Amino acid sequence: MQALYVENGRVHYRTDHPAPSVAEDQSLIRVSLAGICSTDLEIVKGYAGFEGVLGHEFVGVVEEGPDEFRGRRVVGTINLGCRTCSICLGQGPEHCPHRTVLGIIGHDGAFADYLALPVANLLPVPDEVPDHSAVFVEPLAAAIRIREQVMVSPSDRTAVIGPGRLGMLAGLVLALGGTQVVMLGRREESLELPRRMRLEARLAADCKDSSFDLVVEATGNRGGLGEALRLVKPLGTLVMKSTYAEPADVDLTKLVVGELSVIGSRCGPFAPSLRMLARGEIDTAPLVEAEYALGNGLEALDHAARPGVRKILLRP
Repeated sequence: MQALYVENGRVHYRTDHPAPSVAEDQSLIRVSLAGICSTDLEIVKGYAGFEGVLGHEFVGVVEEGPDEFRGRRVVGTINLGCRTCSICLGQGPEHCPHRTVLGIIGHDGAFADYLALPVANLLPVPDEVPDHSAVFVEPLAAAIRIREQVMVSPSDRTAVIGPGRLGMLAGLVLALGGTQVVMLGRREESLELPRRMRLEARLAADCKDSSFDLVVEATGNRGGLGEALRLVKPLGTLVMKSTYAEPADVDLTKLVVGELSVIGSRCGPFAPSLRMLARGEIDTAPLVEAEYALGNGLEALDHAARPGVRKILLRP
């Protein structure tokens, strides 16, 4: 099958990659559409030390598996736990010490014709959610995760640093609760999309120190943490969404003196994400910049890595 395979910091397009073997508790999924995210780009730079097929945002059709899913469009949660440890049994697979993660840790991902996932990871896609929306279920769920972790008051002055692929979803989800959300970017042109989607937007450099009760850091680069620390008020909350290969060099004094709460935030719930999309509460169409055939995947990754680029999709 076709696949985009990362090895030793380089991505290769293959046409002879072995199709995934399917265990008894798994389904074989034909990928319909996949999305490139910042984590994929950081993996190419060395993040997580992954070698294998990239990609974890996808929608596809089950070709092998139980009757309840066969022939249906599905999305899939990305963490595969051992299902026997106390963490899996009590909290779920996201922090299982033995987990693999689709396209990130020890499990081939979605930038291919086919992938295999446990049936327990699958969710059917409602008919009213087209593929171009369903491919956003995973990053939208990651945005919803913020609402699970933080009690966000509508009166809280809230900023999202990084008006890109994930940052825009975080801003839209937070704004649904009536919260005043300001999208912050480094370049004036990066503010065009949030303004078009009716979110307040401004340059981060124009904001005064300690301006916000809640700051979501979604820049995808190591400079974002320092900027987030600058902007959050004493006793405020900083939510970290970025993952990146390079170590961050930042003064943490304000973290102590300002008695800040810092929350790491990763994967989120898929079911609410699907409901939001089915009800039309989140419009993903403006977030898509381009679609490439998987055979042009190397060009697609180069496009996705340019500053200010919205979502790039891959179609096998």
